[in-house]
This record gives sequence, C-alpha cells and structure tokens, in this order.
Amino acid sequence: MAPSGPGSARRRCRRVLYWIPVVFISLLLGWSYYAYAIQLCIVSMENIGEQAVCLLAYHLLFAMFVWSYWKTIFTLPMNPSKEFHLSYAEKELLEREPRGEAHQEILRRAAKDLPIYTRTMSGAIRYCDRCQLIKPDRCHHCSVCDKVNNCVGFSNYKFFLLFLAYSLLYCLFIAATDLQYFIKFWTNGLPDTQAKFHIMFLFFAAAMFSVSLFSLFGYHCWLVSKNKSTLEAFRSPVFRHGTDKNGFSLGFSKNMRQVFGDEKKYWLLPVFSSLGDGCSFPTCLVNQDPEQPSTPAGLNSAAKNPENHQFPAKPLRESQSHLLTDSQSWTESGTNPGKCKAGMSNPALTMENET
Repeated sequence: MAPSGPGSARRRCRRVLYWIPVVFISLLLGWSYYAYAIQLCIVSMENIGEQAVCLLAYHLLFAMFVWSYWKTIFTLPMNPSKEFHLSYAEKELLEREPRGEAHQEILRRAAKDLPIYTRTMSGAIRYCDRCQLIKPDRCHHCSVCDKVNNCVGFSNYKFFLLFLAYSLLYCLFIAATDLQYFIKFWTNGLPDTQAKFHIMFLFFAAAMFSVSLFSLFGYHCWLVSKNKSTLEAFRSPVFRHGTDKNGFSLGFSKNMRQVFGDEKKYWLLPVFSSLGDGCSFPTCLVNQDPEQPSTPAGLNSAAKNPENHQFPAKPLRESQSHLLTDSQSWTESGTNPGKCKAGMSNPALTMENET
C-alpha cells in the first residue's frame, strides 16, 4: 500500500505544479501551429510560392523547437558516482561526532582521494546531510524537487541552450512573416474572418516572447562563454586558494567545446555531444579574464605557504584531458601565475543547504 499523509500529498501537488509549465508551452505551441500554418499560410496567403516557402521554413523550425524541448525535459539527470558516498563506517563516525573540527576531519579523510577542489564559504568540505555524500564540485541539492529531477545541468544543458535558440528563431520567424498581415489587419486589408484575430494575437505573442527569449538566451550565452553555472554567476566558487569567479573558465573556445563538443556538425542538433561525463572538468586556477587581476583572490596570502594550497595530482578522465593540450601549459604548481590545473566539477546536479 502506498504511503499517505501530508508528505505524500505535498509530493503529488508538487508533481502537478511541475507539469503546469510543460502543459502551458504545449498548448501555446499547438495554438501557434494552428494559427500560423492554417489560418495565416493556408487561409490568408494567396501566393502559392510564399505559402510553400513559409510552410517549409516554419515546419523546420517547429521540428527543431519540439525536438530540443523534448530532450530538455525528458533527458535523465546525472547523479554523483559511488566514490562520493560515505562508507557505512564513515557515516557512523559522523553520527557520533558533534558538528565542528572533528566532524570536518572525518570528511577531510573521506575526501582526501576525491577530486574536490571547492569549499564552502567557511572553507569546510561540502557535504549533503540529506543525501549523505560529499558534494562534487559545482553540485547542489535542489530544495524544490528534492532531487535532480529535471533541473538543467550537464546532461541537458546543451539541449536547453538549443531550446532557447530555436524558440527564439521560431518567434522571430513568425513575427517577421506575420508582420505584413498584421499591418493589413489595422488598415482593414484583411477579410473579416476569424483568421484576422489569429494573425493579430500571433504577432503580439511572437513579438512578446522574442524579447524575453532574447534576454534569456543572451544571458546563457554569456554564461557559456565564461564557463559559469547560474549559481556561480551570483556567487563565485570558493577554491582552496580563495574565491575566483572565473576559476572554471578555460577561454571562450574551450568553454564552448565543453558544452557543444568538438564536432561542429552536431552543434545545432539536440544530440548529446558535450565533452566529459559530468564529473571531470579541467579547472583553471589562474584568472584569464582581462577585466580581472592576474592573481586570484586569496592567492597572495596563500603563496607564503604554497605547500598547503597545492591540489593533489589527479588526472582528468580521458574525455576531458585533450582540452588541456593546446597552447597553454597546465601544471600542478599553484605558485606560477601563468599556469592552470585540472579539477573536477559536476554542474549537472543540484543540492541544497550549503554550509
């Protein structure tokens, strides 16, 4: 028998609310198809050539829009691998020890062989009490879905970007081809049928969504160019040497390749081509942004005792290591401001309550 109670009722309500945006977008997309393909192209357009060109281009954009949206919402998220979970003995030790230095010492011993290079704001090991695991870099617990669920991350971030791009092109195309008929509506150049009202509302909806989608798409393009997650745009990651807002950035070209892959023929298709496995990413420990100082925050004080701030020598997984083979030199020394190191991150996951 399924469990009942306030908790299960909240989960059911949350599940219903989760699907409201999907249902809304699906209904809006279905109406836009009817309004554009039927009422505008077939009913209102008199030129056969114009009809054919508009219908062909529209269906191409429509197909790419639906495909990328489908992949965004139904792609299974990633979860931390078993190496980040504590053993039974380590969990027992944590339960016996009070919060404090002893608690952190247990976590430090458990994480000594893990490729974890970021810390909390207080410098502690990032640990999820609910999941009972050490958080991989750039990993957070979602307080809304209580798990990764459909959060945008490594496994579907490329699909999300393509969804924004194709939805923007979809709206711009509708607004551009509908404009002349929208003008005819106001000059009484359209026959008095129901098509004229679909044409009017279609233009308004396409123009309105174009503005909002342009802003959102531009913002995420900036995030990709800087290799930042949405959370990192508002709160810079804390490394062992200090806070560095561009600590994961490898330069524009490499940042783009991390999301879209090396083969450009797949860039515009909603098929997975991102580099890596969502757990292993090269991490630049030197700020390459010309707007920022050449030394990351906190590095000057760390340089007095460099042995305490060197990262353990852990190789990247094979699928990521080739990002480090270009003109730049990448070493394990944290004292040379012209060098970078390899780290680990997992932007696919969402965990809550960082301490």
